[in-house]
Amino acid sequence: MMERLNQSVAYIKARLTAQPAIALILGTGLGDFADLMQDAVTIPYGDIPHFPVSTAPYHKGQLVAGTIGEKYVLVMQGRFHYYEGYSMQEIGFPIRVLKLLGIKTLFVSNAAGAINESYRVGDLMMMTDHIKFFNDTPLRGQNIDAFGPRFNDMSTAYTPALQGLAQKIADEKGIDLQQGVYAYMPGPCYETPAEIRMLGILGADAVGMSTVPEVITAAHSGMDVFGISFCVNMAAGLCKKIEHLDFSKTAIENFKLLISEMIKAL
Repeated sequence: MMERLNQSVAYIKARLTAQPAIALILGTGLGDFADLMQDAVTIPYGDIPHFPVSTAPYHKGQLVAGTIGEKYVLVMQGRFHYYEGYSMQEIGFPIRVLKLLGIKTLFVSNAAGAINESYRVGDLMMMTDHIKFFNDTPLRGQNIDAFGPRFNDMSTAYTPALQGLAQKIADEKGIDLQQGVYAYMPGPCYETPAEIRMLGILGADAVGMSTVPEVITAAHSGMDVFGISFCVNMAAGLCKKIEHLDFSKTAIENFKLLISEMIKAL
C-alpha cells in the first residue's frame, strides 16, 4: 500500500507549484467550483499511478491545483463510489494521497436527497454527523500506523471550528445554511420510501451515496473536515417519483461563495 501511495504522491508533487494544505472534493453538480481557481494545473486521474478513475455522471475525473485568494488548494473534480465497483479501501486511497501531500484541511461535498421535511430542494446542509449503513469501512485490514491508530475516535469527525466558521460566513453573506446528519447508503438505486422513513426515525436529515468513506479516512489521518450536502431532490416518499435532480444555480453560487470565503479565512 505505502509503495503505491508514494508513487501517486511523487507523480502529483512533481506537477505542483506550491505546497498545499487544503483540499476539496467536489460532488455531483458542484464541479464548476474549480473555475474559481487561478493559475490552475489539471491532472487527469487516469495519469496518476494507482489512482482510481471516475465513472459517475457529472464527475470530470481530474485533480486541479491552483490558488483561491492566497491559498494554494487541491481540488478533486469527481470522486469514487462503492456503487461503481470500488472497494472501500480504493475509495479511501486518494485521501491518504492527499495526507501525504501535506493536506491538513479537507472539504467534502455531495448531492443528496432531503429527508428532513423542513428542507427544500436547493438547500445547502452543513454536515454535523453521519450514519453509515455499511459493514465495510476503508480502515478494514492491516492498520497503517503512519496515518493513525487502529481504533480512531469519530466524535468530532466533522470539525466544530470549521462549522462555526461556515455559519459565521453564511450569516454575513446571507446564505441559508441548514445543519444536519447525513445518511450514507450504497446505491446506485435510490432508497425506498420505507427506508427513508427508517432513516428519518434514526435522525438522518439527508441521504446520499458518497462522502463517508472519505471522511472516515480523513479523520483517521488527523485531518480537519468540513462537509456540505446539496439537496437536489426530496427523498423517496416525500415526492411522487425521483426522476429529476434540481441543480439550483442559486445554491451552486452560494456553495462557491461559502467555500471560497472559508478557504480564504483559514
